[in-house]
Amino acid sequence: MERSVIAQYFEKVHQALQQVEQTQLEVVQKAAEITAERLMAGNLLHVFGTGHSHILAEEVFFRAGGLVQVNAILDPALMLHLSASKSTDLERLPNYARIVLERYDLREGDVFLVVSNSGRNAVPIEAALYAGEHGLRVIAMTSVSAYATLPSRHPSGKKLADVAEIVIDTCVPEGDASLSLPGLEQRFGPLSTILGSALIQAYVCAIIETMLRHQVQPKVLISANVESGQDHSALFQDYRQRIRHF
Repeated sequence: MERSVIAQYFEKVHQALQQVEQTQLEVVQKAAEITAERLMAGNLLHVFGTGHSHILAEEVFFRAGGLVQVNAILDPALMLHLSASKSTDLERLPNYARIVLERYDLREGDVFLVVSNSGRNAVPIEAALYAGEHGLRVIAMTSVSAYATLPSRHPSGKKLADVAEIVIDTCVPEGDASLSLPGLEQRFGPLSTILGSALIQAYVCAIIETMLRHQVQPKVLISANVESGQDHSALFQDYRQRIRHF
């Protein structure tokens, strides 16, 4: 009996998760150690993405079980809820990232994580360059090999992986689709959000473990929907002026 497409998709997810576990643990740990060092010094972790990649900025911001010292960079025009087609156009527009980032309190010594599946559009690349120019530690999460042969859309000709200090490879296939069926030319079954969520949460977990190893108590959120839920205002007191969407 032919396996259902549901089972096939789950198999692709499992295989992809195994691949990132086997290939990215060392680099995720390195990224976590650098980030933990900066958070212990009182800095922030900023997370930025365009299109569907912005989901990962929200995934680790104000998140039960996550860190307080996370600032999500969320520009509505680069997200999907106002206009999906407009966001696609804008993420290819040179100089737009600077307009967005100048509205945020980015400081030397902070960590800047840029998420972009293809790593070839102008805005994520420019965002990484801007952060680096301002003394932030820049980490990229992108699918490196899948888009290696495609040209950059940034005037420099560089891709996101070329301008980051550390690169976490999501191992997502080109086009993000993992399945095919007879009668349909296009592939389907995207993987980038699942893999990105797993990687970014593993990264946060490693940051927490690293801080504890250095005998520093990380500020971790407890859900407001459980009886032991925290007073979030008190937890964010030291950072609320810098976290734009608190």
